[in-house]
Amino acid sequence: MATISMIQGLADKLFTTLINQAQIALDFKDQFEIMRTKLELMTAFLSSTDNLKTQHKEMVQTILPNIRNLIYEADDILTDCLLTYEYRKHGSVCSSLWPHQLAFQYQTGKKLNHINSRFQEMEKTMGSFLRPELTTNRGNNAHQIVKYSSQYYDPSEIIGLEDDIEKIKGWMLRSNKEFHHVGIVGMGGLGKTTIAQKIFNDREVVAYFEKMIWVPVSQSFSEERITTIMMKQLGMEGTGLDESSKLPQIRRILREKKCLVVMDDVWRKDLDWWKNFCGESSFSITTSRNEDVVKRMGVDNSRIHRPRTLNEKESWLLFCKFAFSRSRGQCSNDQLERVGRDILERCGGLPLAIKTIAALLAPKVDSLKEWKKIYQDFHGLTTTGQNSSVMASLQMSYDELPTHLKPCLLCFSIYPEDFKVHGEQIVHWWVAEGIVQGKNPWTATELGYEYLSELANRCLLDVVNRRNYDGRVYSCKVHDLTRDMVIKIANDEAFCSFDGQGKQKQAEDSRWLGFTTDMNPKLLKNCSKLRALLLMSNHHVSYDMNLKLLKSLRVLDFSNNKLDTIEVERLWSWICSLKRLAQLNLSGVQSLKEVPYSVQKLRNLQILVLRKCKNLAKLDPSVTNLKKLIVLDLSFCNLKCLPNGLEKLVHLQELSGFRVESRANSRRSQLRELRSLTELRVLRLSINFLSEMANDEWNVFSNLTNLKVLAIDAENCKNKSIQKMLDHLSAPPSLEHLFLEHYRHEILPKWINPKQLPNLQYLCLEDGDINHLPMSVNDETEASSISKWTLEGLRLMFLPNLVLDWQNLGKDMPFLHHAEVSHCFNLENFPFDPDKLAVWTKNQD
Repeated sequence: MATISMIQGLADKLFTTLINQAQIALDFKDQFEIMRTKLELMTAFLSSTDNLKTQHKEMVQTILPNIRNLIYEADDILTDCLLTYEYRKHGSVCSSLWPHQLAFQYQTGKKLNHINSRFQEMEKTMGSFLRPELTTNRGNNAHQIVKYSSQYYDPSEIIGLEDDIEKIKGWMLRSNKEFHHVGIVGMGGLGKTTIAQKIFNDREVVAYFEKMIWVPVSQSFSEERITTIMMKQLGMEGTGLDESSKLPQIRRILREKKCLVVMDDVWRKDLDWWKNFCGESSFSITTSRNEDVVKRMGVDNSRIHRPRTLNEKESWLLFCKFAFSRSRGQCSNDQLERVGRDILERCGGLPLAIKTIAALLAPKVDSLKEWKKIYQDFHGLTTTGQNSSVMASLQMSYDELPTHLKPCLLCFSIYPEDFKVHGEQIVHWWVAEGIVQGKNPWTATELGYEYLSELANRCLLDVVNRRNYDGRVYSCKVHDLTRDMVIKIANDEAFCSFDGQGKQKQAEDSRWLGFTTDMNPKLLKNCSKLRALLLMSNHHVSYDMNLKLLKSLRVLDFSNNKLDTIEVERLWSWICSLKRLAQLNLSGVQSLKEVPYSVQKLRNLQILVLRKCKNLAKLDPSVTNLKKLIVLDLSFCNLKCLPNGLEKLVHLQELSGFRVESRANSRRSQLRELRSLTELRVLRLSINFLSEMANDEWNVFSNLTNLKVLAIDAENCKNKSIQKMLDHLSAPPSLEHLFLEHYRHEILPKWINPKQLPNLQYLCLEDGDINHLPMSVNDETEASSISKWTLEGLRLMFLPNLVLDWQNLGKDMPFLHHAEVSHCFNLENFPFDPDKLAVWTKNQD
């Protein structure tokens, strides 16, 4: 259960505090030690509940809210102690806001004693069930990562749906004027959306239609939402049309042009306005669980397709694709095959059930015992309804999740149906709230992305966009049946509250809230226990600034929202009062022009994202007092420079938007400041004709021994000094990913070669004038040694002068298995048209 992960996280935080924070350990050492012991006992108890009888589990369920409340209270106290220590250590004008030190120590000690006594009472209540043994190696195997590689299998590959796709394509491409609407109807998990997606992306279909529109409708339907989505995909966003004018404009385009419109997952029948929407040239596909819905939308009965369940052969093929992904879908063990086929009987031919249970079994292919256990548990689950096999497989997958992944999955409960979740947003949330913590040598952010990929690999998330060479998830969605399960669990475990339709409520005890336009902002002040507040709409938000009670807030995400009706000064005044805030995301907020001096009050801030705030012109130097910052993202802003003093942010792991400036202005950040940022893993910088580097700055990258990702934007500068400066730079020794954009010189910087970048896995060269790639390099120290690229992924985009023989490339890049190429006109022996976007994978050769 998710609570175990929370307890372990707090225990780890306490342990780190006691080791590293000497003054806090001295002030409250005894109380924190007692608390840590109680937490370890609590973890042992809850870890054993999965083996207890059902009635005992129900007993545990009744006390979980109390446990979580204690955990959150303890975390607040610990955070306040750390903040107090921070102010005392570094000194600040803000320290006057804190109570007298003696009073603070007295009150904190009193709170800790009270919490520990409540832990003790709870321990007595559970005492008769508590197991005496405590595993001393707790967590050694808790964070094992199942690595994904696109070499193994393609999760989007279809099995058993080929005839469905061809049938519907025939209706579309050979349609007469009477039938311009197609319906795909069936139960959840049957593959309706998969069929529609395959048709939508089919090359023949794409070539046939002039415009392609995909509308995720779902239960949260509104005409305004649908028209907004369609306007955007038709390229009409931002035209200034009012709502009453949008619909006629869309109808005009659909009548004049040959368009394909997919209305996915329609629930309601009151869509009469849609009947005459498409003209004679356009075509629509509607997916729904209800046949009456598609008929009401104008679909003739002869054009309703009802996908069947998979037969035994198709079910086994799909099962093998996921269960035996490491062996490319081949099962060579007769005993595993027998158990797998027995499991398939319960799946009823439903693709979602088969994929989910197969993905659950995949990491256990070396253990027949584990497969048999899952078979017994799966058949023992009692679920009812037409989706019983799907819900049973989903519940099994959740129950089998490692402890650290359960709260990660539950976070998806706050997102509306069909919402595209950006990987960075949810990973930052996990890190800021402490749901994911770093485990050497992984940073918390790196682990977060691995956890996201693992949830996708288990078929609990639908990937929208991923980096294909290594599987990193950029964006994803949650299937509506998975969302139903996640909502139920999050509601039961009191992380958040939902109504009968699956919409989140603004409840007093909620810890997470995805704020939507149909919520009342004035009710936010009653949600005093909130730890994460994320706005889910980019529409205008009427916002009540009287939210002083949100003292426990750790995550505040207003990204890409129109806050132009809010006074920015009042907004900052409120934000800077949230002393426990760990993540602040205001990316895309166009009304933001300045980050004020008061930002230094946010001493607990770890993640600050201001990407694409195009009117942001000033970043106060006090930001360098935020010593806990691990992510600072200022990319695509209008900032002329970053303030001097970045070297003080010694824990920074990711820095985006750094500009290499002229040395004349001492108030601007200089490249040499980065030398102190030894924990930096990701660096995105830009360089232009004003940039200057001193001789002692050339070796900056060699000092960044942990740097894995480097992105350089040369800003289309043709000045020869740019090439010379970049030539002088030393190569980062551990670099794994390199991005170089807008580089207007024929020859790459000298250090970009296989010998000096021996660990490079991914290279992206985009929009430049380079004419060749450095290939094998002879090692002068060893006559017989040749350094070859270790690249696994390659991206070459808009490089018209690049001369390259693809066959020779394969010899110099023996590990390359994925490449994206576009507008590279001088490629030889490339298997696709280099003038258009092409995706090459090794198994195509």
